[in-house]
Amino acid sequence: MRKKELPEASAFLNWKQGLGSDDANRIEQFFEELRSHILLARDETRKLMIDFENVLLFYAQEGVSIDDMLDRLNPRRLSGFYARPPAVWYPLDDAAKIYPLSMRNGRMAVFRLSVYLKRPVVPELLQTALTFTITRFPSFATTVKSGLFWHYLDASKRRYTVEEEKGIPCRPLPVSRSGSQSFRVLFFRNRISIEFFHILTDGTGGLVFLKTLTAEYLRLLGSAEISGDGILRIGEIPRASETENAFLHAEKAAGASGFTDRPAVQFGGALARTLPCRILHFKLDSEKLLEAARQRGTTVTAYILAKLFLAGRSAIDLQSGEMSIQVPVNMRKFYPSNTVRNFAMYCGIRIPIQAIEPGNELIEEISQQLAEKTSEENMSAMMASTESMVHLLRYIPLAIKAPVARHVYSFLGESIFTNTLSNLGVVKLPDEMADQIECMDFVLGTASSNRASCAMITCGGTAMLSVTKRTLDPSFEEALCALLSEDGIPMELEGSENYEG
Repeated sequence: MRKKELPEASAFLNWKQGLGSDDANRIEQFFEELRSHILLARDETRKLMIDFENVLLFYAQEGVSIDDMLDRLNPRRLSGFYARPPAVWYPLDDAAKIYPLSMRNGRMAVFRLSVYLKRPVVPELLQTALTFTITRFPSFATTVKSGLFWHYLDASKRRYTVEEEKGIPCRPLPVSRSGSQSFRVLFFRNRISIEFFHILTDGTGGLVFLKTLTAEYLRLLGSAEISGDGILRIGEIPRASETENAFLHAEKAAGASGFTDRPAVQFGGALARTLPCRILHFKLDSEKLLEAARQRGTTVTAYILAKLFLAGRSAIDLQSGEMSIQVPVNMRKFYPSNTVRNFAMYCGIRIPIQAIEPGNELIEEISQQLAEKTSEENMSAMMASTESMVHLLRYIPLAIKAPVARHVYSFLGESIFTNTLSNLGVVKLPDEMADQIECMDFVLGTASSNRASCAMITCGGTAMLSVTKRTLDPSFEEALCALLSEDGIPMELEGSENYEG
């Protein structure tokens, strides 16, 4: 590491020595103030200092004035985050408690959100943008710890890092290591990606983090400060409502609904060794997609679900049984909350194989099930059941809880679902930010038995439907492509290489 850092430090010193005395003194004063805001271990502090040196060098190469440099990098935006020792911890919300218990055989509940900029990413700026952004998300600046009865999130003050993307998306995070972060920030060409262990947040909370990080990156690049539309202001004191366990405040139904269900039919195709073996992105024209749904008198989610059922039927050899697609439900639409932690439940849309045929009857059945199963009443009942099961497990020591939890939480078992569709909907962005973004994508990690998992997000006129594969059998995606093309929806299909190869 020293060999890599020395040339950077030398380049910075050469640049500073070439400044006039007034500017050199201002730079020295800047680092004195920066040090007063960072009281980490010596090695961590030095790395942060080098990060700021690298940004100053980048600015110098871009012809940015000293005044502008120091304004963009004002240490006061760090508040006291790095100057105070960690002092808080967070109990897991009811939805998150299953995730660390269910980790086994290299599997972990990880999802990914990405934004595609109109210019290549500058790694130095992204690293410093994360240094500023994490101060606004204290529940993300944590590490997973094991308590007597449950896991919990313990505050961890450190230099949170960005990495150039080189590996397979949605790989497990090394949360068992002391002090390890439960998310990773990656960059590749013009793409910024964040992969989250689901213990931290859901798709909505993850989107707030990605939008805030991107806004901070663009500010460091020279844009005016961007806020609003789910973008948090850096430097503000985090609000208690942003890190609350919103499930505690939501009204539960008096009678709990049952979660157990019959096993669903699974796609054919051998399970791959590599997780995932492929990721495919269907880039769809959002206006044409909306038009196709309206012509059939339904929503975009119900329309896409119908296509997933039909495409899935092409990947199944069995002639009997039921397909079931899991649909996560954002509870914030029923119980408004600013929390960036988990606040989602789910429902299952279930159709007999024999009934999966093209036509309005399929769409009508899906639309009806969606309306009923995602109602406030049913979601409230599901929350009550979740709370009840957590209550049953509360005094079982963690050392023996995991196998018991997997049994009690059998309603979360993937065998009762064939596939998943998680739709984050249309992303709202301030105009000054939207002008610098091409599109976004949303990717789910692989399930243990489901051969495909699907996620969708719409931004900038593009609805990105992403399919995570755990089999090389192409039947599902080929059928899906044909079905969408038949309805006249313009698309581009982009796919990863075969990770098995």
